[in-house]
Amino acid sequence: MSRTKVLQNFDQLAQDILESDNVQQMAVFVQHGSTTTLDHTIDVAHCALRLADLLHLRVDQRSLVRGGILHDYFLYDWHDSKQAPDRWHGFTHPRHALRNAERDFPDLTEIERDVIAHHMFPLNPKPPHTREGWLVSAADKICAVREFVVGYRFGHSKSRP
Repeated sequence: MSRTKVLQNFDQLAQDILESDNVQQMAVFVQHGSTTTLDHTIDVAHCALRLADLLHLRVDQRSLVRGGILHDYFLYDWHDSKQAPDRWHGFTHPRHALRNAERDFPDLTEIERDVIAHHMFPLNPKPPHTREGWLVSAADKICAVREFVVGYRFGHSKSRP
């Protein structure tokens, strides 16, 4: 699939979840460097979709994109110890993100739950159980390294003008 086709497909798959006011709140929190949490999660979801396409993997694209966008749906500034629920953000934020996602999106699939709950492998010891979970976990690391090292984003984000 061409990059243009992947981008169009991404827009269709992500539209409903990106219209949520709570998802849009992620635009006020910084994730890595100057990248917002919303930009980061959109970039991760897009990167994971692109990886699936490049590797010719059959995946549930809707669950991959939705889970990718919701993987960091913890809705707090993890840099601020007064906002963060604990000091173990790297270990506990998947649990907070999953709780918020289940509250706000009761139609979550098992794949989406797996993506959110296990994206921090190997920092968290339980690996993903789905291809989509593995792809988002890999994409999360790729995007985080780019954001930390060079400030580069994958190149597709709704929150940017």
